[in-house]
Amino acid sequence: MIRVVLVDDQPLLRSGFRALLDLEDDIEVVGEAADGAAGLALIREHRPDIALIDVQMPVLDGIETTRRVAADPALDDVHVVILTNYGFDEYVYNALRAGAAGFLVKDIVPEDFLHAVRVAARGDALLAPSITRRLIARFVAEPPHRAVGTGLPELTNREREAVAFAARGLSNDQIADRMEISPVTAKTHINRAMAKLHARDRAQLVVYAYESGLVVPREG
Repeated sequence: MIRVVLVDDQPLLRSGFRALLDLEDDIEVVGEAADGAAGLALIREHRPDIALIDVQMPVLDGIETTRRVAADPALDDVHVVILTNYGFDEYVYNALRAGAAGFLVKDIVPEDFLHAVRVAARGDALLAPSITRRLIARFVAEPPHRAVGTGLPELTNREREAVAFAARGLSNDQIADRMEISPVTAKTHINRAMAKLHARDRAQLVVYAYESGLVVPREG
């Protein structure tokens, strides 16, 4: 059963998302809140698999709520998915850096919304190649401040290679094809890299790859 906490200050949207989720046999909404502070309390109480969090809220916004979830070792298994009205913007970018696993635009069709919840529950990042490209564009505009290679000696050469491909938006199947290995082995390389670099999920691994200098952004 996938356990979900909903955090959004718009009651109509919150009830709409809940109605969709409540129809699914494998998903349970265990709590909902109208602001980040109340949402954080619910997340700490229930430790859900997924926290769907609006990016702009009163009391505590989605970015700070995400940051506090990511900083709490007791909430390591909680995957934060940011809800936004505007697509990929400054708020979403900062939320990904704060620890979000991905984001959803609120006008998403129901089938895609439910699929995304299940994807996030598996621990996969909600970062389509188009979104990864926009992340890359940000790092092109704002080069990393962290020293190149910081912390990277922990990775094997194959793990570095897999992370570099993931940072360019490739799926595990595509990484396997490029590296001439099986998809299972590709996933193993990614999972081991995440563990070594203390990345909560694939989204954090992608951000780290650019901030560490493992992958150098390229125009085009």
